[in-house]
Amino acid sequence: MVTVDFQNCFIFTLLCLFSLLCYSLFFKKPKDCFNLPPSPPSLPIIRHLHLILSALTHKSLQKLSTRYGPLLHIRIFSVPIILVSSASVAYEIFKSHDVNISSRGAAAIDESLLFGSYGIVNAPYGDYWKFMKKLIVTKLLRQQALDDSRGVRAEELHRFYGSILDKARKNETVEIAKEAMMLMNNILCRMVMGRCLSEVNGEAERVRGLVGESYGLTKKVFLAAILRRPLEKLRIPLFKTDIMDVSNRFNELLERLLVEHKEKLEEEHHSMDMMDVLLEAYGNESSEYKITRNQIKSFFVEFFVGGTDTSVQTTQWTMAEIINNPNVLERMREEIDYVVGKSRLIQETDITNLPYLQAVVKEGLRLHPPAPFVTRTFQERCEVKGFDIPEKTTLVVNAYAVMRDPYSWEDPNEFKPERFLGSSRSGEEEDEKEQALKYVPFGSGRRGCPGVNLAYIFVGTAIGVMVQCFDWRIKGDKVNMEETFRGMSLTMVHPLKCIPVP
Repeated sequence: MVTVDFQNCFIFTLLCLFSLLCYSLFFKKPKDCFNLPPSPPSLPIIRHLHLILSALTHKSLQKLSTRYGPLLHIRIFSVPIILVSSASVAYEIFKSHDVNISSRGAAAIDESLLFGSYGIVNAPYGDYWKFMKKLIVTKLLRQQALDDSRGVRAEELHRFYGSILDKARKNETVEIAKEAMMLMNNILCRMVMGRCLSEVNGEAERVRGLVGESYGLTKKVFLAAILRRPLEKLRIPLFKTDIMDVSNRFNELLERLLVEHKEKLEEEHHSMDMMDVLLEAYGNESSEYKITRNQIKSFFVEFFVGGTDTSVQTTQWTMAEIINNPNVLERMREEIDYVVGKSRLIQETDITNLPYLQAVVKEGLRLHPPAPFVTRTFQERCEVKGFDIPEKTTLVVNAYAVMRDPYSWEDPNEFKPERFLGSSRSGEEEDEKEQALKYVPFGSGRRGCPGVNLAYIFVGTAIGVMVQCFDWRIKGDKVNMEETFRGMSLTMVHPLKCIPVP
């Protein structure tokens, strides 16, 4: 007698139906016929997903482009991505299609403060994004605002110097990234809300922990955003629990800080900080755009996440390159001694008179861009280099590969700050054109990073102090430059540790 397990049959039937649904959603080919860019060989089903998940994603995609071309059409399951890895193709896209790629596509989780729909990172090119960009340019990061907060950054720079000097006198090892993290966190907090977060009650450590967790979620956020549309049909919110856990803890912290800040503002008068500006815009009933409380909190999440580790990693990588190139360190010190002298500490107002220091920072950013990928979305169908690009296609520019493109850079893998001094360059217009063409550590076009000037101040002054005031001893002859892609940043596998000598 044959017996039938109806429960197992039912489960098997459901699995078959689910598999067919997945196939129709993820693996069917588009009906429209396009002259798409070349697509390299891929794995069954997941297509090129394994390249995105690799520890060295930037190098995996660079290697792929070296073999198959600078403009490629790749897929994660059935989701199309246009991959750009050369300066010439990137320049054409940013110059000719800037408006078309001025949005980044759907957020991973709308209600998340971490790269959700409340922030400006994923905001579509519309009224909210334009209002916030105007607020950033005219109030939050305008030159006058940076001048007003210069004293804050100078105080924190002296504290940074004092911390390293104390370790030098004790012959202790300094972990550059940790010292830079304290500096960047303190500066950002004081610019945002007029005070440092407390180390005593754990506020500062809590923020550093949340920023670190946010970086750890970057690949999950990217995949959740890329696969959001097909997965919505299956009602599967990819990585929602992980993303919302960090978002909720950010929300709790920032809500408390906003309440405390408003109460203190009512009790005593103080100079305007970023939180004051955004709360004023929030309470302005006649504002051209009425921002919400969640949008304020999301702005600060993105400001901390985007402004902290990127500056820290740039400082660490650039110091490693300087230590590995003693001739660079010697030339930097000669320039600083000539311009600043030995009787005072370097200040941010000195940077404009220190072209070699500026060149060193730029070269550090070129070789080690803090965010190696620039992502956008083609809103409308267009043509690039003779190939058709369908609407709503994700664009990924491999900034790491673009800034090591041998067709645009002489000795692209060598640390040569002199390339940015350019004695033959004729004026500011040519400089800007060159940067737009091949130098994209902060993206390009209207969605480029609005905090570029602040980043150069952070990194330039930190590097300047460490070169001006200390020699550096390391184990071995050279710093180990092995890299990995952690979160959204390129970081060192072996953090830079060295002993300062005053």
